[in-house]
Amino acid sequence: MTSPGPTVPPPHPESLNTALSRNIDALKQHHDEERRAATVHDRMALAITRFAGSFRFVYLHLAIYGFWVVANLGWVPGIAAWDPTFVVLAMIASVEAIFLSTFVLIGQNRMTEENDRRAALDLQVNLLAEHEVTRLIRQTSAIARRLDVEIPEDIEELKRDIAPEAVLDAIEQAER
Repeated sequence: MTSPGPTVPPPHPESLNTALSRNIDALKQHHDEERRAATVHDRMALAITRFAGSFRFVYLHLAIYGFWVVANLGWVPGIAAWDPTFVVLAMIASVEAIFLSTFVLIGQNRMTEENDRRAALDLQVNLLAEHEVTRLIRQTSAIARRLDVEIPEDIEELKRDIAPEAVLDAIEQAER
């Protein structure tokens, strides 16, 4: 049984509001600038880890190491064993593993830095949004009071600004 499509067709990209389109463009531009600002070493580490994380890398290693093993077992006529104890193969694999793990760590460090910057941006946007919503609640509450509209009891709590420091302190207290 095939699943039905969405009940509402997705909107066309040109129907996005201008602020959203601007934000998408700004994020793309920022990402492009980060990519251009990457050092040669960063780009090299990224290229190596991308290749090492691909099936081409797996197939290449299967072919090379497979041939090495088969040839050194004497199963390929006309080729004499050059590493009958496989010590050289083990050494090459070990050195390769050291370098690959180093490149992976370099990539992870770079990704961690990017994630930290994004998390800081998210926090700033969330704090700004919380502040703006609090102000809107205050304004709406004042308008409701002036128009003699009933205001829910819990609105006073929502009208208070939240201090990020107090939230962090409360989280730290709860973790103890």
